[in-house]
Amino acid sequence: MANHTSDSAETSDDGNAPSPGASDPLDIHGVVPPTVTAFDADESVDYDATAAHARFVVDRGAHGVFPLGTNGEFPLLTPDERDGAVEAVVEEIGDDAPVIAGVGAPSTRQTVAHAEHAERVGADGVVVVTPYYYPLDHEAAVSHYRAVAEVVDLPVYVYHIPSKTGNSLSLDTLDALADIENLVGLKDSSKDVPWLGQAIDAHPELTFLAGSDSLLFPGLEVGCSGMVSAVANAFPELVVELYEAYDDGDEERARELQSEVYDVRSALKRGPYMAGVKTALDVRDLGFDVGSLRSPLRTMDDEDREALRSDLSELDLL
Repeated sequence: MANHTSDSAETSDDGNAPSPGASDPLDIHGVVPPTVTAFDADESVDYDATAAHARFVVDRGAHGVFPLGTNGEFPLLTPDERDGAVEAVVEEIGDDAPVIAGVGAPSTRQTVAHAEHAERVGADGVVVVTPYYYPLDHEAAVSHYRAVAEVVDLPVYVYHIPSKTGNSLSLDTLDALADIENLVGLKDSSKDVPWLGQAIDAHPELTFLAGSDSLLFPGLEVGCSGMVSAVANAFPELVVELYEAYDDGDEERARELQSEVYDVRSALKRGPYMAGVKTALDVRDLGFDVGSLRSPLRTMDDEDREALRSDLSELDLL
């Protein structure tokens, strides 16, 4: 595992932004985009372009990368494709930034297998979405995360996104998860700010990451040390500037940039679900092609694509 602790800890401790949790050896902070999985025309995974996208966000200031989050279309990949995507990103990024790999699956068995693979190929940490489809009670959730944490020496981060998984974690369940030795943080995409605020208050030892572009500035205000931003997949410079402004103590500028993020987010939401990020990357013409989304997800039609281009031009982003 690469060592990313010294510079990260210094940055967070000296700035205005909340510090990562004391239990987090990676000191995850700042902008951690949920990088995309690229596809060829036949919808096979393009591992080179997947790696190139991760390189793109890191070269433009991202503080880490999170392959195989929602924007990585992980539920639509085979287990081998998922492992291959993680390996491609780890090989590309190396020691330049922490790679926290998404390994969650509906079954504990498959989640464990992905976590073990991520550790073998050199990921710095693993992100474990709550199991989805079947309802999950307190005991099942604790057993699941404990099983994953016991098979790897990597830091484990919970991914809490009830709107997509159908499973939310109670504050009592989070208390139990926090007792797991190498469970060190949580990415919250619940948009339940009172829940998040109480979780942060109860567990200063954990790292918390804001998981919605609608709550980047508010997330920092409530105590998140970083942000997993879909907008940062296409415009990392914008979100990095927001974080750095906040960290420098310029909250007025950070608020202005959050307003810009709202505008970009609205533009990206034009057309089919999640099509905006890949279309924006294509419109930017960055020298790599991430392709379309994997079926049944759909790309933007020509009309939506041109409207997005117009919106982004008006926002001075092209």
